[in-house]
Amino acid sequence: MKPNRTMSRVFLTFTFLFLYLPILSIVVYSFNESKLVTVWSGFSLKWYAALADDTELTQAAWLSLRIAVGAACVSVFIGTWIGFVLARYRRFSGKTLFTGMVNAPLVLPEVIQAMSLLLLFVALQKWTGWPSGRGIFTILVGHVMLCVSYVAITVQARLAGMNPALAEAAQDLGATPIKVFVDITLPMISQALVSGWLLSFTISLDNVVMSAFLSGPGSTVLPLVIFSRVRLGLNPEIHALGTIFIVVVSIVVVVNNSFMQKRMRQRDQDIKNALSPV
Repeated sequence: MKPNRTMSRVFLTFTFLFLYLPILSIVVYSFNESKLVTVWSGFSLKWYAALADDTELTQAAWLSLRIAVGAACVSVFIGTWIGFVLARYRRFSGKTLFTGMVNAPLVLPEVIQAMSLLLLFVALQKWTGWPSGRGIFTILVGHVMLCVSYVAITVQARLAGMNPALAEAAQDLGATPIKVFVDITLPMISQALVSGWLLSFTISLDNVVMSAFLSGPGSTVLPLVIFSRVRLGLNPEIHALGTIFIVVVSIVVVVNNSFMQKRMRQRDQDIKNALSPV
């Protein structure tokens, strides 16, 4: 058992190093004074100052953040209801088709989805005049289409593990279905909602394919700007921006995990107090 355990630890160590050393290198070289990423010439913060003066990069980052926040919020709103329907209503007319439509974005190649949406928007513009070109709205619709399925599956899995007797007891006591959903179901699936929001935000923020098909003049998002610059050579300003994102995301993940663990401990304590004899 001990040799196997040692080999497992060694394998996991090398796996994590392989995954996270490139991320660490971005952070290290963002403080490199040299413009060449392969040459370390001293510690400097000048690339962070240059990033503040890079209008194209900062505007693209701000646009990507706005779209990602919007896509995450809309995806959580729609995906929560989809997950609730799939978990609570076992049988209804057209459920097989409905389930297939929900799972389709998970299995279809993203380039096919992007091309389909592009053709849809082009046809709508030709027939009705709306939307007038591609831009923020079309990108937002594409990102929501990608993210809704992830939220729906996350919420469905959480609801499947929740005891339905709690909602039934509340209804027996006179609570309406909406009140049961707001006061009982939502608090119990809050962790799934937070996880779905963060996952949707991440998917939207770093999406390239869908954004490339659905973007237009004046709506170039951050991944497209980075992709175009990387083809001409790595830029230390991108390292500085990447470091800022890494720090912010790390803080959000730590805070979210701490919040979830605190909620779980509080829930376990409440259950223990409820079951303990008076």
